[in-house]
Amino acid sequence: MIYWLLVTILAYLFFSFSSLGDKLVLSGKPKPSSYTFYVGVFGIFVVLFIPFVKFDLPDNAGLTWIILDAVVRILGMYAMYSALEKFDVSKVVATIGATQPIFIFGLTWVFLGHQIMPAIDIIAFIILLAGSVIISIDKNLKVTRDYLLVTLFSSVMFSLDYVFAKLVFSTQPFFQGIIWIGIFIFLFVLIFLLTKKSRKQIFAKEMVFNKKTEFSFILAQVSGGTANFLQSFAIFLAPAVFLPTINSLRGIQYVFLFVITLFISYFYPKILREEFSRKIIFKKIISIMFIAVGLALLVIY
Repeated sequence: MIYWLLVTILAYLFFSFSSLGDKLVLSGKPKPSSYTFYVGVFGIFVVLFIPFVKFDLPDNAGLTWIILDAVVRILGMYAMYSALEKFDVSKVVATIGATQPIFIFGLTWVFLGHQIMPAIDIIAFIILLAGSVIISIDKNLKVTRDYLLVTLFSSVMFSLDYVFAKLVFSTQPFFQGIIWIGIFIFLFVLIFLLTKKSRKQIFAKEMVFNKKTEFSFILAQVSGGTANFLQSFAIFLAPAVFLPTINSLRGIQYVFLFVITLFISYFYPKILREEFSRKIIFKKIISIMFIAVGLALLVIY
């Protein structure tokens, strides 16, 4: 088993728990400033690693990529939450998820140079991408100019995040890299406190979870933090040529989420109940078959 592949699968398992927690907690449309702010602020907890790892000031090259990575991640989050404020969550996530591997593929060549990928791995990448698109895409998707601008901008920013993170880890030890990225994200999101409108959204009462959703809130935050850590570790471990493949494996997250939601809906309908038509289940099964074949090609060859 390729180590980065195993770590990636674990990352998407925790991303699915995070998505489930968000689904149980969140109501209404997210405010871009407040959500971006809180995600960035929670990221500062990476400093808890400092006493246990070697931690130094980054060199000039490392500092440049760390700052750029923090900036594009914040811009990606803000654009995504702006899209979620205006459009349906499933459509936004599907568009970003379907286009991101393609952008990463091109940006990897731009920033990291020509990458040679074996033919079998290219086939696996295409199959995994197809599986991710099938499981996430919505046939009722209505594309408008505003929708494309905000979702594709978010996708490009998140794609740059992958590439810049790889460049950070090529100049810094892993833990030192993620700590500095977390610190700069925390510092940059404080900019949202400068405007009155953003402060009002950030400190609004509805942003505070209640006792009924406390467990779900903790589940979302802990799972999300674990998932981001594992994803960063996978980027650190994998050769640059496999960055698009890591992202194309996102379909695994939808598979995990589908299975978990199906289980809860059947056995604990009071917590979460969703109806699954035969057509939806058939589409999920087809996408799972694509993902299974893609994974098999990566592991066997």
